[in-house]
Amino acid sequence: MFFLALVNLATEKAMAKEMKILAFGDSLTAGYRLDQGDGFAEQLETALREMGREIKVINAGVSGDTTKGGLARLGWALADQPDMVIVELGANDALRGIDPALTKNNLDQILSQLKEKQIKVLLAGMLAPPNLGAQYGEKFNPIYPDLAQKHNVALYPFFLEGVAGDPELNLDDGIHPTKEGIAIIVDRILPYILKVID
Repeated sequence: MFFLALVNLATEKAMAKEMKILAFGDSLTAGYRLDQGDGFAEQLETALREMGREIKVINAGVSGDTTKGGLARLGWALADQPDMVIVELGANDALRGIDPALTKNNLDQILSQLKEKQIKVLLAGMLAPPNLGAQYGEKFNPIYPDLAQKHNVALYPFFLEGVAGDPELNLDDGIHPTKEGIAIIVDRILPYILKVID
């Protein structure tokens, strides 16, 4: 009987569903120009596992992706049936000067679809580059807090907080974080992720 109980316990543990987090974004989550293991998804998974969390972080970052592209591929990205999605999109919209109203509408639809599927969400905010002017920033920057409030989802105000503008934490293009920059992002965003999953 004791042996049978042990077998049942081992089976239950094996069947226990490993939590999955989908890092759904652009080059910032894709690990642009970084070695394998140094990108956002990999470093986040390592950090979570070091905390004793059995969590798989799926890298669904596509370099150059816009909110429109993200909306178009959302269904495919959700095929892995994640328990939580980190939505990190909009940086390329801003870099291309896309109308903030379109960006907001795309993100709105993404969040609506995730809500319908009852998937937990952390919305990662972005800020417009200063060179696009104050008027563009005034329209773009409120997108994320507005949508987080509308959909009642958690908000990480600025994905590149503590990294943006620091040459030592970014690649030579001045846009994409280095391995060290990603480590800072993971460290800062982790408490927000834990609040969503706990």
